[in-house]
Amino acid sequence: MAQAENKTKENDGDVEAFIDTVAHEGRREDAHVLLDIFKKATGMEPKMWGGSIIGFGSYHYKYETGREGDMCRTGFSPRKANMVLYLIGGYMNPKTKARMDVLREKLGKHKVGKSCLYIGRLSNVDTDVLAELIKADLQYMDEKYPR
Repeated sequence: MAQAENKTKENDGDVEAFIDTVAHEGRREDAHVLLDIFKKATGMEPKMWGGSIIGFGSYHYKYETGREGDMCRTGFSPRKANMVLYLIGGYMNPKTKARMDVLREKLGKHKVGKSCLYIGRLSNVDTDVLAELIKADLQYMDEKYPR
């Protein structure tokens, strides 16, 4: 059976131009700040992934089902309801969960999903702690998917 192609791929889209198209002024301002936080925390340059994800680095995954593909190691997307941060799994992994939980307790107002952290406004979180979360998650990704 043919595998469905992953629609979210790295592309040559202009990250700054994308951020400038974000309709909500506060979300747009937060996206510019997050861009700097991610650049400093990862030491990587941003790339567009699909039409709305700003990603840093990449990794190749392969599931037991045989499905495989490429995705950004970490990144974010300024969505309508929340800023979505793709922290791929450091806070879900038993090996790194305790450290991530301690950082999340200090972070401020946020929600978590399976591999996402949702933030309404950056003013509701401690951006230094957020940078530490990004670094901790990237360390997890580097161990799980060596570069």
